[in-house]
Amino acid sequence: MKKKLSDLADILRSKNAGPYTLTVDFLFNDKGVYETVKSSGSLDEKEIAGYYKVNPESVKIYYYDKASGIKVTIPRRISSGSSCDTDVYGAQQHMPLMDITVDI
Repeated sequence: MKKKLSDLADILRSKNAGPYTLTVDFLFNDKGVYETVKSSGSLDEKEIAGYYKVNPESVKIYYYDKASGIKVTIPRRISSGSSCDTDVYGAQQHMPLMDITVDI
């Protein structure tokens, strides 16, 4: 059975991690669900890079077992606050990752 990350994570959010970097957080209340997502291989740097049109080597995925959380960092193509920026706080940038599916 496949489920979307948006259905599995209790909190899914994005924010600036400086003017040139975004961070996306996936937080899970259920340790078992977190472990399933972590071991599934569903979060892939190359796939995430495709959503954001960045180099796959620039995408970093971090797993925090004690907090049952996953952090993904992505370079911003447009710096925060520049004249072309449409999301100064990076608060809506997690949306492409919501539909990633996980085999459970």
